[in-house]
Amino acid sequence: MDIEQKQAEHMNYFVKEASTLKGSALTNVIVEATSHPSLFAFSEILSVPNVVELEGTENSVYLDLLRLFAHGTWSDYKSIAGRLPQLVPDQVLKLKQLTVLTLADISKELPYDQLMLELDVTNVRELEDFLINECMYVGIVRGKLDQLKRCFEVQFAAGRDLRPGQLGNMLQTLTDWLTTSDNLLVSIQEKIKWADTMSELDKKHRKEVEERVDEVKKSLSLKAAVDFRGHEEIYSESGGVMDYEEDRGRPKRRRHPIG
Repeated sequence: MDIEQKQAEHMNYFVKEASTLKGSALTNVIVEATSHPSLFAFSEILSVPNVVELEGTENSVYLDLLRLFAHGTWSDYKSIAGRLPQLVPDQVLKLKQLTVLTLADISKELPYDQLMLELDVTNVRELEDFLINECMYVGIVRGKLDQLKRCFEVQFAAGRDLRPGQLGNMLQTLTDWLTTSDNLLVSIQEKIKWADTMSELDKKHRKEVEERVDEVKKSLSLKAAVDFRGHEEIYSESGGVMDYEEDRGRPKRRRHPIG
C-alpha cells in the first residue's frame, strides 16, 4: 500500500473521530493524530467544525498544536514551545520528519550542516541514520546521501498541507505560467508562419531568376543564330572575297614598255 493511500485511510479515521467529539475530548484525538507514524497531513482534521470551535477556548493550544504540525517545523516549535503542550517523543520525531519535507520542498540539495542545525542533530552519522531510517524507509522522501559533498540530494518528497493563501499563490503562479506558455506558443506560431512566408518568397524569387536565365539563354541563342547566318551571306556573295587558288590560276597581263 503506497503512502498516499495510507494517508487517506488514517485521515478518514481521525476526521470521523473528531466529528463525534467536542471540547477537551478532542485533545486526545489531536495528540494521537500528531503522533501517528503514518500520518503527515492534517488539513482535513483542521477543517472539522468541532476542531475549529476550539479557537478561543481553554483548549485552543491544541488547535495551535495541530496547525503547527500542518504547516510548521521543529524550529517553529522551539520558538513558541512555551505556549504549546509539551511534545511526546513520537510528536518530536513526526515534527522533525515534517521539517525535512519542508526543506525538501524549498531545495532538492540539502547540505548536511543545514539539516543538522534544523533538526538539532549533532553529527553526520546521526543525521544519515535519521534520513535513512525515519524518512526514506518510511517512504516520505527518496534521495541520495552524498558524503563527499556533505548533502542530501532529494529525488522525491511527499507534499505537506497548503498554508492559508498558498493555494491562491499556486493558482496565480500556474496562471502566469500558462499565460507565458500561450505567449510563447503564439511567438513560435508566428515564427513558423514567417518562415513559411519567406520560404514561399524564396521559391518565387528562384522561379523568377530561373525564368530570367531562360530568357537570356534564348536571347543569346537567337543572336548567335542571326550572326552565323549573316556571316554565311557575306562570304557567299559574288563580289565577295576571291578564292586564293582561283586568283593564282588566272593568266597575267604583260606590260609593254612605252616608247
